[in-house]
Amino acid sequence: MKLHQLLFSALFITHCTTVTAIEQPLNTRQDEVARLGQQVMPFNLDQTLHIFSKTEAGGLQQVIVKEPSNDSQIALIREHLKKIAEEFKQGNFADPTRIHGKDMPGLSTLQNAEPGTINIQYHELADGAEITYTTDKLALINAMHLWFDAQLNDHAQHATMHRAHHMQHNK
Repeated sequence: MKLHQLLFSALFITHCTTVTAIEQPLNTRQDEVARLGQQVMPFNLDQTLHIFSKTEAGGLQQVIVKEPSNDSQIALIREHLKKIAEEFKQGNFADPTRIHGKDMPGLSTLQNAEPGTINIQYHELADGAEITYTTDKLALINAMHLWFDAQLNDHAQHATMHRAHHMQHNK
């Protein structure tokens, strides 16, 4: 079994255990985010998983398929993440604003960052894609972590947090 499959299995089991223990219906906010997400993100939220990893220098945002043979969803993930990485580099955070609202924690700080102060890199993964965010500005790192927390909360059943200790990952 490949490393990414093992990681996904562990995260999926942890996530399912948590959901089963809580057994609460989605709140209105999460329902609305899922509805808006379908309008902005071309991939199927139920067939994919968002993984947010906070790092000392920023963060790592991954979207992977739940079924590694789902080539059509992998292509859609890559298309979307590549597009938003380019937009984010230009300070354009319109897609997250359409999904999460203009008052999303951390978003205005990220939008107003001086060009080039956040290094944003897109990478393809065997089962999806990722965007790495790095900066040496503490205020931007804090904003990014707030932004990740808000996305994790809003995407609930479609997302999980992974606390990365470093930026090593398989490509």
